[in-house]
Amino acid sequence: MNEILFSKPLKENAKDIYNLIKRGGVLDLNSEYLYLLQCTHFSKTCSVATFENEIIGFVSGYLLPNKNDTLFIWQVAVDERFRGQNIAFKTIMNIFNSNKDIKYILSTVSPSNKPSQRVFEKLANHFNTKIENETAFSLEDFLNSHEEEIQYLIGPINNK
Repeated sequence: MNEILFSKPLKENAKDIYNLIKRGGVLDLNSEYLYLLQCTHFSKTCSVATFENEIIGFVSGYLLPNKNDTLFIWQVAVDERFRGQNIAFKTIMNIFNSNKDIKYILSTVSPSNKPSQRVFEKLANHFNTKIENETAFSLEDFLNSHEEEIQYLIGPINNK
């Protein structure tokens, strides 16, 4: 029986991650170089979901430089064929379970991105903690057309 596996990304996953984001057409597509950095320098705070050796999910994150107990989730991508199976949630949990010092999860989400909003609400419920929202970046903060970004702060999380 084939199952979905969750792990840290490897350097050789960067091209597939880039293509996953590109195919999805929703997230901002970053440079291939950035995905290489995420798979090498930031692999401890990123995670991939694979099915039959294919990358079907990716979560990128990093610890805030001035708050190393706060995980910032940057991008969450799931192949459209696998949506609705809690892959985003499980991929984030893979990061969380490997980093026991995390007390807060922080992210920004566009108002139209209902699936990501549901994932962060599910995380707050799972950890039985609060979620706070505020505008992180308004329309005026962007050069080109981009929705505002609402900050989601989940925590404190009891990670014991």
